[in-house]
Amino acid sequence: MRSVRTTDYHAAGEPFRIVDTADPGSAPVPGDTVAERCATAIGPGGSGTAPRPGPLDEVRRLLVREPRGHAGMYGGFVVPPDDDGAHFGVLFWHKDGYSTACGHGTMALGAWAVDTGRVPAPADGDVEVRVDVPSGRVRATVHRADGRTTGITFRNVPARVGARKVPVATTLGIAEVDIAHAGACYASVRARDLGLEVTRAALPELTRAGREIRAALATHPATWHPDGPLLSGVYGVILHEELPDTPFGPHQRNVTVFADGQIDRSPCGSGTSARLALLAEDGRLGPGQDLLHESIVGSVFTGRVLDGGVTEVTGTAYRTGEHTFTIDPYDALGAGFTL
Repeated sequence: MRSVRTTDYHAAGEPFRIVDTADPGSAPVPGDTVAERCATAIGPGGSGTAPRPGPLDEVRRLLVREPRGHAGMYGGFVVPPDDDGAHFGVLFWHKDGYSTACGHGTMALGAWAVDTGRVPAPADGDVEVRVDVPSGRVRATVHRADGRTTGITFRNVPARVGARKVPVATTLGIAEVDIAHAGACYASVRARDLGLEVTRAALPELTRAGREIRAALATHPATWHPDGPLLSGVYGVILHEELPDTPFGPHQRNVTVFADGQIDRSPCGSGTSARLALLAEDGRLGPGQDLLHESIVGSVFTGRVLDGGVTEVTGTAYRTGEHTFTIDPYDALGAGFTL
């Protein structure tokens, strides 16, 4: 009977299931860099949302499909870093495949690294956890007080704006879409342009709009990344709405529809980076100001822009469990199913 060990966290409500490939029984992932290992996981001829079958992807499917997971599950394979400058690397995965960036996952990994002693941390103060991801090197600064983790600040790769006010036809009308790259490519649209509000009641319509916008932008040149196809193409669609500003800066609520119609329960870490780049270009977010970014479930990240297009996003992450998942060779459902 095959078994897979995981440690689970959530960051602002979005799950993150961690598999350490250094654990006994795990096979190494070929490649000299995390980006190469991600390409290995995807397989020749595959894509981020349509990976080819293989031993590693069998584990992903086992952990995201019911009855062991669910359509909104997220996680990562911890792998060696690109060099000694990082503590470890990670391959991010979800129901449909692999992603090149994940802010909430980086926060969870920062907490995990400290909780497991992989990165020593003080009882009071901060410690930086450096993580190599397919889009580059990111950092999770873990904030500590009285022997516990009180928050994590995710510093992303530089974000940049790709295009503004791209008209996209949907079944709910024409949307003007802004495109930004922040480790992955995100398309932002005002929910009210489609007659929607960012509420749980509107989630079916928001999901449909997100899927339509992502499909419509599949070949748009602004979604292309100069480093190649792994980082190109719309990964997530952010439908957002304005809330009254705080004394510290803008206040928005969003839902991010990613991959093939999945919903981010958190405000989306790398998606928040994309929103920060757009707000900074609009002149709405200056030095010393923060974006208060709410999710559809009411959880919150705060974000800010630093020099050179670098963004920081602060949130929390909590452990939810440790598991040993098994697959019985006589189980007719095998690795499970999705609905």
